[in-house]
This record gives sequence, C-alpha cells and structure tokens, in this order.
Amino acid sequence: MEDLSDRTLSITKTFNAPLELLWKVLTTPEHIVYWWGPDGFTNTIEKMEVKVGGKWEFIMHGPDGTEYVNKYTYSKIEPNKEIVLAHLATPKFTIIISLSQEGEKTQVKWQNIFDSVPSKEEAVRAFKADEGLRQNLEKLANYLQEQVV
Repeated sequence: MEDLSDRTLSITKTFNAPLELLWKVLTTPEHIVYWWGPDGFTNTIEKMEVKVGGKWEFIMHGPDGTEYVNKYTYSKIEPNKEIVLAHLATPKFTIIISLSQEGEKTQVKWQNIFDSVPSKEEAVRAFKADEGLRQNLEKLANYLQEQVV
C-alpha cells in the first residue's frame, strides 16, 4: 500500500459522546453548520446529500468577511463507521473520517489526503490547514459537550 503520510494531515481524537450522536453531528446540516471550520468562521449550508455520489456545498464565512465556496462529493458512507468525501476545488484533497466506539466515548481518526505534497504544503502555508483541522475538531468537541448536557 502506498505511503501517503507525506501528503496527509491526520488527527485522532476521542470524544466524550456516543457514536450515534457523533455520526449525527457529522452528517446533518442542522448540526454541522454550528461547528465546521476554523475558529471565527461561520457557514451557510446550501446542499448536503450524505450518500454515495451526493454533494455537499457550502460557504464558509471568514472572520474578515472573505467567503470560501466549498464543494465536496461523497464517495463512501458507512453509517456510524466511515465517511469519505472529495474536495472538488483547489487544493484537491480527500477527507476520510473513521469512527469507532470506545465504551461511552467515540474515537475519530480524521485524515485530509492531498493530491500532492506541494498541494498539502500550499494548503498549510496559505490556509493554515493544519491548524484549521485542529480547531475544527476542538469546535466539534465543544459542540458535542453542549449537545450532551
């Protein structure tokens, strides 16, 4: 199997939430709109068809007023287990979100696999994609805590 580590941003985090809740907040626009993206960003979800071949289209609104149009297509949906989706614009990358239950908690392995090393390096340099991924999962953890309470 090809080693993709040089073009992958990866993070594994255990959430204090049941698997079903985590799946729900990853796959429904009514939830994802509140936590997706780096700190200070908000979202307008235009379409979210969580099925193989389905489209996810949304606009991320940056704190400086910049709007980032995002278009993804889902290539794999395995309920409560795995989501695979491709970012269709530049930089091109695939997100693989794998979930596993650990008692009352849920472990998430999140990978952004870029089409090339230069593409990953540019995403980190221009968009701080590495820090954005970390912040995204922190926002998810905070949102889940609000949902559990």
